[in-house]
Order: sequence, then structure tokens, then C-alpha cells
Amino acid sequence: MKKIQFNINGMTCTACASAIERKVGQINGVESAVINFSNEKLVVQHDPDLAPASLIISTIVALGYGAELADQNKAASINKKETGKPGYQSQIDEVKFRLIGSLIFTLPLVYLAMGPMIGLPIPIFLAGEQNILINALTQMLLTLPVIYMCRHFYINGFKALAKRIPNMDSLVAVGTSASFIYGVVVLFILAYGFSYDNMQLIHHYSHELYFESTTVILVLITLGKFLETKAKGKTSQAIEKLIALVPENARVLRNDTEVEITIDEVRIDDIVIIRPGERIPVDGEIMNGHSSVDESLLTGESLPVEKSVGDFVISGSINKTGSFEFKATKIGEDTTLSKIIQLVEEAQSSKAPIARIADEISRYFVPAVMGISLLTFVIWMLLGYGLSFALSAAISVLVISCPCALGLATPTAIMVGTGKGAEKGILFKNGPALEILGKSHTVVFDKTGTLTIGSPSITDIILYDSEIDQDELLKLTASLEKKSEHPLSEAIVSEAAARDLPLYEVTHFDSLSGLGIHGQIATKEMLIGNIKLMEQNTISTEHIMADYLQLSDSGKTPLLVSWDQSIKGIIGVADTIKENSSLAVSQLKAMGIQVYMLTGDNDRTAHAIGNMVNIENVVANVLPHEKSSMIKQLQSQGHQVIMVGDGINDAPALAQSDVGIAIGNGTDIAIESADVILMQNDLMNIVSAIQLSKATLRNIKQNLFWAFIYNVIGIPLAAGVLYIPFALKLNPMFAAAAMSLSSVSVVLNALSLKAFKAKLLPISKDESSQTVMKAELPLNKIIETKEGKTMKKLLKVADMSCQHCVKRVDGILNGFEGITDVSVSLEEGQASFAAAENVDISAVTAALTEAGYPSSDITA
Repeated sequence: MKKIQFNINGMTCTACASAIERKVGQINGVESAVINFSNEKLVVQHDPDLAPASLIISTIVALGYGAELADQNKAASINKKETGKPGYQSQIDEVKFRLIGSLIFTLPLVYLAMGPMIGLPIPIFLAGEQNILINALTQMLLTLPVIYMCRHFYINGFKALAKRIPNMDSLVAVGTSASFIYGVVVLFILAYGFSYDNMQLIHHYSHELYFESTTVILVLITLGKFLETKAKGKTSQAIEKLIALVPENARVLRNDTEVEITIDEVRIDDIVIIRPGERIPVDGEIMNGHSSVDESLLTGESLPVEKSVGDFVISGSINKTGSFEFKATKIGEDTTLSKIIQLVEEAQSSKAPIARIADEISRYFVPAVMGISLLTFVIWMLLGYGLSFALSAAISVLVISCPCALGLATPTAIMVGTGKGAEKGILFKNGPALEILGKSHTVVFDKTGTLTIGSPSITDIILYDSEIDQDELLKLTASLEKKSEHPLSEAIVSEAAARDLPLYEVTHFDSLSGLGIHGQIATKEMLIGNIKLMEQNTISTEHIMADYLQLSDSGKTPLLVSWDQSIKGIIGVADTIKENSSLAVSQLKAMGIQVYMLTGDNDRTAHAIGNMVNIENVVANVLPHEKSSMIKQLQSQGHQVIMVGDGINDAPALAQSDVGIAIGNGTDIAIESADVILMQNDLMNIVSAIQLSKATLRNIKQNLFWAFIYNVIGIPLAAGVLYIPFALKLNPMFAAAAMSLSSVSVVLNALSLKAFKAKLLPISKDESSQTVMKAELPLNKIIETKEGKTMKKLLKVADMSCQHCVKRVDGILNGFEGITDVSVSLEEGQASFAAAENVDISAVTAALTEAGYPSSDITA
């Protein structure tokens, strides 16, 4: 199945949208068809062989609407030369022209019809009883141009009526046609009266011309459409702003010569030259120079980001002070900006689940209104109130009914909400994600790369030799660690580089699996590693044990550095907590959301990290493939779960959750498994995203309420239910004005979301000092079976160096009676299995150690 998008024109209300969705959905090979009435786009999931685009277009055209394939080339869609003025502007101009033209004829018509009633003078040739017929003919002639300029109401309305899919245009067409035809009939009656000198007949009907009602209804509805179209245009401003970010031209090096070309001509690996104040045309990697770059309109980050050689820059961002050259790595539709625009458009074109309520009602709304109008006419005629009264009430019912307000309630709010999110660097992939996020009450965080930075760094340097300082210990250690490929080695070498420390020459190097490294620098024979390495080389560790345990209890990895048979220092390495992790967690808890953390770390480290970020529900020893099952278990217990991860290792868990949130880095935003993407590595944006979701959902409910209540009150009032008890009757012209204002009010309410700002909630003072408990809910390690209790165990297995080792460890574990579900990981240096109650774990670890694979139990 493939997804394809169409631009639809000619729709006037949700009845039109529903008809198109139904007909297209009935085509063999179409899986789903969803229309966003607000931005007039249709998204179809289809089999191109069974349901080609041409068949879909012909089906829509047969219904009386226009359809064309949306531009699939995002590179072209962001080229401002091709875009010209915003797409909605031409529609605004068209409605504006129609409105002004209609007003030119309607104002004198209303003056002629209403002026004498309030004592205003009218031209002598139209005044007095003798000129009543001429006055009536003049009113009819002034009405005809307005009908012609608003002819689309009649063309679309009667065509839809003929196809038995009546829409809002049908209501307007029937109502104003009835009004005009009645006026023409009255005109003939007046002519008959003058022919036979029947002044009583002339006096009776001279005040029952409805020409002004016809034009005023058309003008007021057109005015409503004009205001609605302008307001709807503002809902698309987020995309227009993004499109405007890309410059039309780029300066590149071709044959060592600087040339200026259009952005469509930029190719991969082109060297692009950027000067101060210029916008960056495509994504790329800086090859020469440095600067600060403003990425705020893409990531929501207000402060400029320092960029130097090796850093990546994003299309659409603004270079501030310096100059640099960069190599183009992504162009056209592959740039970050194009992908953001595509995501926002797809989100705005999708439907939230709550929209189904309005869709279902809209399907039957117009036919029901036409039935109520006919019933109103019949009842007032039977009650003896005359043709004029009955017709006025029936027309009022037709023109006050507003399916548009129902149709606009959800999509306008989603468009503004997703657009506001994009401005803040929060990308919603679809409408359901925007709705469900605000309803969820459980958040599950991955640890590495989500709550933590994701790469180890040095946190502590402790010295035990007064003759050296921290820099000297770091230089020696980094010189040796540079030969190693261990992740911790990278942290030490990076810290030395950050301090501009020159490294020593290493004359000998050995990597000791599971222990550390050994090497020679000048006269120093060095050992760097764990306690076991020191003990094997008979180096005393008693005097450093307090520091060693303190670092371990803080979730850090202590690296012991020794030479001359004594430990000279400890370097503490850890994956440090992100700046706003603790604040974000506290804010989520203040919002009444339960927070969990999943990690593959052992219990001691996991609890230490959980304590730092104030998460009580800590689940340790979770292997990557087990994360999704943890989410599933939470869901089975009634939790609506938000999973937050880095979008790579956490893909299954993100997909399993009700809403998956991926932490992006501003350059890779096309993460398939996530529903929401955060462009910044700032967890406070999760709080903003949830609050924005709640605000959008609240706005949708307000819109639906007012749309429903308007029709519930307006239709009976127009039908005249208050006329007999209170003599209250709604004139068709006021009904038309009310109908127009209802749609505008819904759109304006949706636009209020543009003022959304995330709020910090008050946090209790003892929030940060809570005791961290191990979570029992998501990972209950004791599993009841028919044979009795089974314990989930995780062992640290050292010295495995190849798949032969893995196979041997697997064989040893499977050789124990009561052990099942064995999984051995060479990369993690771990083995997991399920063990019956009677299995002696110490015997298992002893067997592995004896076989040459030192093991220890890391499961609590």
C-alpha cells in the first residue's frame, strides 16, 4: 500500500468531504481515504495497481469536485519562485472580489427595500404607489447580478442535490432560490393588481418582496466565507513560515570558482559558501571556518549554536557572525526542512479520533435540515399563517444551519496545534498522536541517550600521589586509552583533547578482556582497569575502596590507574544526566503522570540514576528486546503509555506504546517508529508537547460544543418555536448572518492556540529527596508457572571474545536442570535466563568461572 495526497477544490462543507471519503473509500484497492476539510487535502492509502491516481481523480470529478495530485516533490514545494504568494491567498482574493461586487448591488437594493420603512428618501421615479411595480422590477434587476456573482452556490448546490449528496451550498441554493422565486411571483401579482386596478391586492403584496433577503443572505454568507478563508489561511502560516526559510539561491564552488546557482541546482558534495547573515540553503557538514548559527525556527532553541569543522548545519537556519564552507550532504526533499514540512503537512491532513463524532453527524446533517425546513413550511401553512410566513421560516431554517462549523472544529485546531508544535521543535506525525498524548497518564523513559546524554564522560579524578596533578594523570591515561576501542576510552581521550593536553608515546600496549589495559609509557609500566586487574597483579586496593564504592554507588564506572605497584588515582566515568531531566520528570509528576525508567544497567547503577532524576519506578536489567514487552504489560494493566527513547534502539518499544516520542538531534527527524519527534535534546519539550496536546484537545471540545449548541439552538429558533408563546421570529437575513459568524467563531477560537505557552507547575519541596524504590509493575521478575515459581536472572559474564565463547556459555547454562530461555550477548557481556526456585545460582556462576568465563549475578 502506498500513500498519495490530492488537492481538492469545490468543497463547501463536511458533507462534501464525507461524500468524497465514502466514494473513494469504496474503490477496490483503496485502504483508507481521509480529507482535511480545513486545508482541502485528501490522503489516500491505496494499491497503485488496483486503484491508480487517475481512477481516484475521475471518481472525485464525477461527484462534482475538482481534484489534482498534490506536489510530491518537496524540493519544488519549498522553492519560493514557484510558490509565489501563499496558496490560500488566491482563494481569499476570489472571495473578496465576489463580496465587493455583491455589495455594490446589495446596498442600493436594501436601501430601496428598507428605506421607506424608516422614512429615508428614495428617487422620485421609484416612490409612491404608482411606482411600486417599477420599484419591484428595479429590486429584481439589482438581485440578478448578485445571483450571477454567487452562482457557484447554485451550481454546486443543485448538482450535489441531484447526486443525492446535499451540502451547505444546497441549503443556501434552495433557500435563496425559494426567496427569489417568491419575489418573482409577487412581482407578477403586483402586475396583475395594476392591470385590474386592484389596489388592495397591491398594498398587501408590496411589502412581501424577498429580493433583498436573497442578496443579503448571499452577501452575509460570502462575508462569512471571506473571514473564514482569511482565518483558515492563518492556520497554514506555520508551513508558510517554514517554506520562507529557504533562500532561492546558493553560492557554491565549481572548478575552484565561486558561482551563484538556484537551490535546485545544488548537488551532493558541492562545497557551499556561507557569509554572515545568510540563510543556509541545504544540509551539510562544515569543512572550513566556524560561526554561530540560529536554528530557532527549526528547533525552537532560542540561543545560537556554535558550529565548527565537522559539525552539521541545517537548511533554513541563519548564519550569524562568522563565515564558513560546508559540504552539501542532503538536498531537495531529503533536507531536514523538507522533511519537517512533510511531517507537518501530513499531521495537518490527518484526523484525530474525536473528529469521527462530527463526521458521523455531518453525514446526515444536511438532509435532516432540509427535512426540518420542509416540515416547518408545512406546519405553518397548516396552522394558517400564510405562504409568506411559512416560507420565511423555512428559508431561515435552511440558511441558519451550519455544517461548516462542525467540519472546521477539529481540523483547524489540529492545524494550529501542529503548527505551534513545529515552531517549538515538536513534530507531531499525525492527528491521533496529538490527541492521545494529552490523554495518556504514564510515561516510560529509556535511560541511555534519553535521560542521560548517551555518551560517557569523565565526572571525577581522584589522586593518591602528591607528585602528580589531575592533568598529568589524565595525560598518561589518555595516551594509553587511545589505543583501546572501549567506549570509556573515548571519554578519557576526549577530555584530554578538551584540555589541550599533549599525549605521550606508548611503547607497548595490551588489551586485557574483562579487566582493562596494560601498557608502557617511558619507564612507567601502567595498568588501567578494575579491582580484579589490580588484585591479579598484587596491587593493594584497601586505601581506595571507600572512594571506589562511593563512585559505584553514584552510578559511575571507576577506572583504577596504577604504576610502580601502587594505585596513583581513580578516574570516574559516567553517562551524565541531561540538564533538564530531573525538572522534566518533576513536572510530569506534578501533572499527575506516572513516570517509569527502563535500563539494562544493574540495580545499583539504575537506582543511582533514578535517584538523580527523581524517578521511583526504576526497572533494571532490561535487555533491549524486553522493553516492548514491558510497555505491553503496562498497557494490559490499563495504562495509556507514552514511550520516550532515542528512536534507534528503542524502535520496538516506541511502536508498541500508545504514543512514541523520539528525541531527535535536529538533523535526523524521519524516525519511522515514533509518533512525536523532539528536535532538541531537551526533555522539557515533552512537558510542552503534553500541555500543547491537552490545550488542542480542549480547543477541539470547545469548538465542537459551540458548533453543536449553535445548531441545536439556532434551528428551532429559525423554525419559529418561540413565535406562538413569545412572538419571536428569526428573519432569514439574521439567520444568514448567524450562520456565517458561527464558522468564523470556530476558526478564531482555534487560532487562540497560537498564544499557547507551556507552564511550569509548582513542585513540592521534598520532591527531589524521595526514596527510589524498584518498580514492581512493569518487570515482575518472579513468574508463576505450573511447575512453580521461576526467577528471571541476569549474569555478567566476562572474557567472552567470540561466538565460540557464546556457544560454550550457552551450553553450560542449558546443561543445568531448571534453566530455560537462555540468551547470551557477546556485546553486552551478559547472559539472561529463567531459573526455577531450586536452581543454585552460585553453582551456575562457579561453573562458568571454572570454564574461563568469570561470572557474577547482577539481578537483585
